[in-house]
Amino acid sequence: MAYTLFELPSRTLVSGEKTLKLSRPILMGILNTTPDSFSEDSSFFEYDDALSEARKIIADGADWLDIGGESSGPGSTEVPLEEELRRVIPLIKEVRSESDIWISVDTWKAEVARQSLDAGADAVNDVSALRADKEMAGVIAEYQVPVILMYSKDSTPRTTKNHTEYRDVMHTIISFFRERLEYTESNGIQKSQIVIDPGMGYFISGNAKHSFEVIRRISELHEFDLPLLLGPSRKSFLAEVSSGRSLNFSERDFPCALVSSIALWQGVSVLRFHEVEQGRLLIDTFEAMKKTAAT
Repeated sequence: MAYTLFELPSRTLVSGEKTLKLSRPILMGILNTTPDSFSEDSSFFEYDDALSEARKIIADGADWLDIGGESSGPGSTEVPLEEELRRVIPLIKEVRSESDIWISVDTWKAEVARQSLDAGADAVNDVSALRADKEMAGVIAEYQVPVILMYSKDSTPRTTKNHTEYRDVMHTIISFFRERLEYTESNGIQKSQIVIDPGMGYFISGNAKHSFEVIRRISELHEFDLPLLLGPSRKSFLAEVSSGRSLNFSERDFPCALVSSIALWQGVSVLRFHEVEQGRLLIDTFEAMKKTAAT
């Protein structure tokens, strides 16, 4: 049986004078400057530790660095504006002074996004898909920068462990993005600057089957003709794949590589990873296989 490889179209994100071509898969490294990240061993709360990790992410081959100062998973708590700014702004400034890597700020707060863009960030990653702060869409339109819109079952920025049942999970996600794209267009955001993320783990459901179904059917999101981002790294839905025990965070890396490979084959443009060195090797192997298939 032949499995058709989705060839990524020629797309380019633009932020000021910078561009990021998406004609090949892009690797996004995760940097959580929080004490309550769901993946404890990937949280770097102190500035010096966070800067050191940022440098490692860059050295390990990331194309894109996603910096967040507030967790949004189950059990996390909202961070005051000034504290979130304290966590991310100095770090963005220093990374930008050392590197031209593409930087996004992972936030739902418009003021954090604004100050981050002024500090040197290139894009905004909003887990609420512009629902949590009514001012966010205006910031994106004003700065004319790329924005990641993520699906989540909860309308607030903070998800829960509650199960959600779907008649058809992909139908729900597609309907969600149709509504969000109408919203962005009405607020002056260019479609060419949008990346969509179907969410994973508890953002979709407390039931792992829904995340796996999204992975299997992720190519259906190509109806929007937009870059797709996937962030399965260490998420909860990978914890129970081995019968008899629950996998800890680092043990989920191999299952993550498998689902990521399936997603790449179906045309995902951006992979969001904790273990950047592993992600780089995965994407490079995928690209090598593509070259062999083309000859």
